[in-house]
Amino acid sequence: MVVIGRDTRQSGDMLESAIASGLNSRGIDVRLASVIPTPAVALLTRETGAAFGIVISASHNPFGDNGIKFFGPDGFKLDDNFEFEIEQRIEAEPGDQTWSIGRTSVIADATERYVAFVREGAGHDPDLLDGMTIALDAANGAAYQSSESVLRSLGAEVKVSHNRPNGININEDCGCTHTGIIEEMVKKTGAHVGVSHDGDADRVLLCDETGSVLDGDELMAIAAQAMIEDGTLKDNTLVATVMSNAGLEEAIESFGGKLERTGVGDRYVLEAMRANGWNLGGEQSGHFIFMDHNTTGDGIVAAVQLLKILRKSGKPLSELRKIMTKFPQILNNVRVSRKVAVEDLAAGDLLEKIESDLGSAGRIMLRYSGTEPLLRILIEGKEADYIKQASDELAAAITAEIGE
Repeated sequence: MVVIGRDTRQSGDMLESAIASGLNSRGIDVRLASVIPTPAVALLTRETGAAFGIVISASHNPFGDNGIKFFGPDGFKLDDNFEFEIEQRIEAEPGDQTWSIGRTSVIADATERYVAFVREGAGHDPDLLDGMTIALDAANGAAYQSSESVLRSLGAEVKVSHNRPNGININEDCGCTHTGIIEEMVKKTGAHVGVSHDGDADRVLLCDETGSVLDGDELMAIAAQAMIEDGTLKDNTLVATVMSNAGLEEAIESFGGKLERTGVGDRYVLEAMRANGWNLGGEQSGHFIFMDHNTTGDGIVAAVQLLKILRKSGKPLSELRKIMTKFPQILNNVRVSRKVAVEDLAAGDLLEKIESDLGSAGRIMLRYSGTEPLLRILIEGKEADYIKQASDELAAAITAEIGE
């Protein structure tokens, strides 16, 4: 048996039907969770004893894109080698057709089960968020029902927007890739905090009461400090990617902890966590893995855990964020017509000069997006004016060479 969930984009219905039919034709039963956050599929896969789980979603990408994610029976994402093997089998000639036919049914209470699961992780305290006003941007995505339900059930007054998906408005000028929306919502509603998801709700960013969004590094610093103080952070180690700001590492070390870096992508964060038994990791973009609560990045689980820390501290989020001082950092996305190996770019001489100028007090990274025709340029250093100038010069040189 296989569990399938999807987000709200228009092509989800078609892909859900096609995948379910294909599985049925091979004798596999399918249970449909319909529109539901990606982390909820990880939960349902574990709870139902499914052979694996499938999520039909392109995460934070616009509605015209779509994709497929897999979870193993343990609720963890498949590793690269396993996914490559699946691709090879799909592209190979079909084998003997089975004559066994599977059936498709609906998990009618999928959202309710997920909401109950998140509440359990909050300690079943119906008054946890009592007296708190929370602004919520659901990104017209998979969490358009569940996140509001979770927050209200914990006592919060929720001011929600972008919770009316129509199949084509997912992530459209909303969600955690458009942080100005939640900032404006907080200012307009007077909320104590803002919560903003991406389309499949495996990400979240929080906005403080002044209307200023915190990035994932700041939120990980807050969570890590609280867990170190409580003695619940395994080996006092936080796992993040090479994209995280150097200020995060400085903050973690000041708490008596350690930052472990991985390659870019939540799957690599998760692999390091599983291999070493660590229980907190994430990305600057808003993926957070609270391993004690779920097996994958989970936007509303992360939001609830951070809100618990906020309430326990008795401080506003604008005060909590001061535990970390960010180094000046600029991320520039260059749209490209082709992906040339970074070491073969003609802009290599300029890149070497910038690296020399930055010295040991800074760093520069170039990497291609895995889902879009983009080259991401990250520059970090002590001097904000210089890294802005260097980023613009390098982006212009690369655009002239391979720009779309």
